[in-house]
Amino acid sequence: TPTSALIFAEILHEAGVPKGVFNLVNGMGPEVGAAMSEHPDIDMISFTGSTRAGIDVAKRAAPTVKRVSQELGGKSPNVILEDADLQKAVAGGVMHMFNNSGQSCNAPSRMIVPLSKMKEVAAIAKGVADKTKAGDPRAEGTTIGPVVNRGQWDKIQGLIQKGIEEGATLVAGGPGLPEGVNKGFYVRPTIFADVTDNMTIAREEIFGPVLVIMGAKDEAEAVKIANDTPYGLAGYVSAGTVERARKVGRQIRAGNVNLQGAPNERTAPFGGYKQSGNGREWGQFGFEEYLEVKAIAGFNAA
Repeated sequence: TPTSALIFAEILHEAGVPKGVFNLVNGMGPEVGAAMSEHPDIDMISFTGSTRAGIDVAKRAAPTVKRVSQELGGKSPNVILEDADLQKAVAGGVMHMFNNSGQSCNAPSRMIVPLSKMKEVAAIAKGVADKTKAGDPRAEGTTIGPVVNRGQWDKIQGLIQKGIEEGATLVAGGPGLPEGVNKGFYVRPTIFADVTDNMTIAREEIFGPVLVIMGAKDEAEAVKIANDTPYGLAGYVSAGTVERARKVGRQIRAGNVNLQGAPNERTAPFGGYKQSGNGREWGQFGFEEYLEVKAIAGFNAA
């Protein structure tokens, strides 16, 4: 957020970092972002945001042939196989989806489960959603806060309504404000089941606390559904054994795959395939994005 960036700038200033080493420029993306992307004296742009905005950044950066590293949108699959601990995997997946009110680029927003277990999965997911309270983050008992602004709230509401209209089964939540909330950009924690690959809520990044549950007849179809997306930022796999989870994880076309509920490893590279971006953050690979390779020959020349 802008506030956290300001605090970071103050820390660097108080630590004695020389002027000009770090500069903070506040402003809207279409103005400040466009100017930075086009500026000939800026050698690299590292951008985090939507795929739509990332495309615009890349276009504006192209005339100066500057390096562009991007971490963009996602519609990450969470594959839960029939031999997984269903209660643990489903409950964990729902809670992970609702983190940050669903406003995480790597959120496990598509839960892919065995068709035969759809009703059982939906019941577990509903139980978690019903215990998830949206409201003032300062209030005791609140689980998730609001989404970022009115525009995002309206978009989420439209996609929830679209899911209902296209025939998905609404398991929990739905359109409108949460119970007991009469203002603000709060979204009801929402679960859809029986979602098919051609539905809008299965294709578009919602960026809110909305989980879609999709069924697959077998492991091969689960992998196919997982990869049937223009995005490729993250993936998640739960299975009866880590060996089976690893086998499926290798087949998912995403920059980061977490097995058996494991958290992100901050020293590992983070970034996407396909329209989820290029380049990597975190770890050694993240540092190397900001470096140029230079060769100097002739030290031993006669």
